[in-house]
Amino acid sequence: MSQPFTYERQSRDKRTALLIIAIWTALVMGWVFLDMAAWIVFLLAAFTLPAMWDHYANPLSGLTLDDERITWFSGKRGGEVALSEIDHVRLDTRLDLSVRVTLVTRTGTRIRLPYEATPPHESFENELNQRGLKTRRAHFQLFQ
Repeated sequence: MSQPFTYERQSRDKRTALLIIAIWTALVMGWVFLDMAAWIVFLLAAFTLPAMWDHYANPLSGLTLDDERITWFSGKRGGEVALSEIDHVRLDTRLDLSVRVTLVTRTGTRIRLPYEATPPHESFENELNQRGLKTRRAHFQLFQ
């Protein structure tokens, strides 16, 4: 029996905070120096509200892989699948170079793991292979 592989991350990030500050600074400067209409400033600022909420609430997300099952959680969402039910794991590299993980069960059901709960793909793929799961890579496909 091998050690469980665990991955956990917080939503709060310095880059997110700096990006929000930069956007709000640019909007205020546009309003003050370029005489930008207030409704445009508020409309553009509204797009930062979800990022501000995530930074404030700081939901945890993560994944645990042991010899019997894979378990994941992201905020209030979560799930669990026994390894014996998984046919293969598909690792899709997207156009933005992010890697999305899909569990394909023996019955053909596809379970997409939340992106924020997935660990770095190299180490995750190694752990999956050590536990006898087949992995399939797909690069830059627009449609599955």
